[in-house]
Amino acid sequence: MNKKEINEIKRRFKKEECTFTRMCGCYVDAEKNRVTRIGKTFLNLEDDELHKYLEIAKKTLSGAPGNNLLELEFPLEEEGSGGKQQFLMGLRDSKLKNEELLERFYDLVVDHYDGAGNYLILLFHDAYDVPLKTHDNLKLDESEEIYEYLLCAVCPVKLSKPGLGYLEESNEIGLRLRDWVVDMPETGFVFPAFTDRSTDIHAALLYTKNAKLPPDAFIEGVLGCGRELTAAEQKEAFREVLEDTLGSDCTYETVKEIHDKIQEKLIQEETDADSGQEPEPVALTKETVREILTESGVSEEKMQQMDRAYDEKVGDHAALYAQNVVDQRRFEVKTYDVVLHVKPEKAAQIKSQVIDGQKCLVIPMEENENVNVNGIHTIV
Repeated sequence: MNKKEINEIKRRFKKEECTFTRMCGCYVDAEKNRVTRIGKTFLNLEDDELHKYLEIAKKTLSGAPGNNLLELEFPLEEEGSGGKQQFLMGLRDSKLKNEELLERFYDLVVDHYDGAGNYLILLFHDAYDVPLKTHDNLKLDESEEIYEYLLCAVCPVKLSKPGLGYLEESNEIGLRLRDWVVDMPETGFVFPAFTDRSTDIHAALLYTKNAKLPPDAFIEGVLGCGRELTAAEQKEAFREVLEDTLGSDCTYETVKEIHDKIQEKLIQEETDADSGQEPEPVALTKETVREILTESGVSEEKMQQMDRAYDEKVGDHAALYAQNVVDQRRFEVKTYDVVLHVKPEKAAQIKSQVIDGQKCLVIPMEENENVNVNGIHTIV
């Protein structure tokens, strides 16, 4: 699912557009006891309650694809009899009215969700009448298909903060009562995926609040899926691949050259988008990384080490993406006590140079160029 498809579903999570048919849930305490269950016709909820649940549903589709939102494909074995995908298909087709299937789902989540403390498992069922669209994105009245799906959100339930408040019964200021409050979700998913504006039963879209630490046990135990690396993990993996490959040759000039080569590929992607072509994410496969390193002057002797490092950090069947491993908005140089941020196009002008016997990073400046010092405009 791309951002456009995610937003198409997310935009419907308001009272006037929402078509959720049913909502079910299970409240679990810190000892993994099922405290209570809920099951309601969604549109019969009171307005205030309905809007709070819609906020939770929206949050489960928030973030960026490849970062907080991860598309997961089901292995073939999970699509057969007894597999997780087949179970989720049955749960969806039951429209959340089969109590036995619901209890099995709650058991899966309780067994594989690592969150500490109390939490609420929520399930929404929806049937979206997908409208046809023209090539220029104009909506037509005719329906293309009905996209029937489940949305799951797992929300921590926390005690409200202690504090003073007005106690109406005694007409005084005192300690207000603390109660248990449902927080925004830490994880969740949509199944099936909505790919090319159509039902994709071979994939699910996972939400994780913490992109640096996705819920692997939940992914494997509840969905039965493997996963790609998140954006944060890709950036860290690429850093480790470079450092392991270059070793003592990991110089400022080499790393800057590699950064510039990747930026060139991203600029080409933007050019394709401006020309009306559908841009493809720039994949940094092992072969692409090898090509970039060679063009940046890295010796052939280092490539075997790169192959080993890439296989170890990334895996044989995965790829890194350029927009995840370099920052397109700024180039960062950090020393022990200095952090320097410059625009990527300026980075090529920064040179490593020895001045009066001291190693320096030199930043060229225009004559009479303005320099901001603690908010004060100066001229150097």
